[in-house]
Order: sequence, then structure tokens, then C-alpha cells
Amino acid sequence: MTRKILDDAHLHPAIRERVARNHADIVAEVQAAVAANRVVVVGMRGNPFPKKARKLLDAQGVPHAYLEYGSYFSMWRRRTALKMWTGWPTLPMIFVDGVLIGGFSDLERLVETGEFTAMVAPRLPA
Repeated sequence: MTRKILDDAHLHPAIRERVARNHADIVAEVQAAVAANRVVVVGMRGNPFPKKARKLLDAQGVPHAYLEYGSYFSMWRRRTALKMWTGWPTLPMIFVDGVLIGGFSDLERLVETGEFTAMVAPRLPA
């Protein structure tokens, strides 16, 4: 699946840099957390689903990093940069080994089927 995104050829040269820099810091922060941690949850205050996801991860004994960006009333523009970067429309965004697995219901489904346990199984040294 290739996600549609407006390519540089269809951005006027005068705005390309502005588009590239738009809230790039929040994307870089999430990228760094994803690179440094096996499991990362990105959420916001006031949304019950990041909390549910973290609780489910705790119940599975899976350590995770949590990044929180604002609430329903704050930082929504900054969170939009994350949604544009990932193509995922809602929070939480849950990453496992650098792969976006979706949100809480997706995590819950993976846990129920046993696939999540296989995903986070300890890696054996090569």
C-alpha cells in the first residue's frame, strides 16, 4: 500500500522548506523515541485510550515509553504533524520495534490473538 502524499513537484518552491519544517521537532522527538525503545505509545491528556493502551502493556509486562502531547484543547496543530507523518488519524499511536501497529483497539486485537506476545518476545543474540 502506498499512501498518497503531495510530492515536491506539486509544492511551489517558495513553500517547500516551510512544509518540510512544519512541526518537524515533534516528529523528530517521536522518531528518536521509536529508535530508542522497543515499544512507544504517543498520546494526549483527556483521551482514555492512551491510558488503556499503557495499562494493557503493563498487564503484559511490556516496558514502554510514553510521549504525551497536549489535550483536546491544546497542541492539536502539533499533533497534526504526527498524523500527517504516520498517516494514522487518531491517538494513541503505538509503535513496536519501529513499526506503527495502530491504536488501542489494534493493540488489544494483537494481544487477544497472541501475535503481540510474539512481536515483543526477547530477541536472541545473533
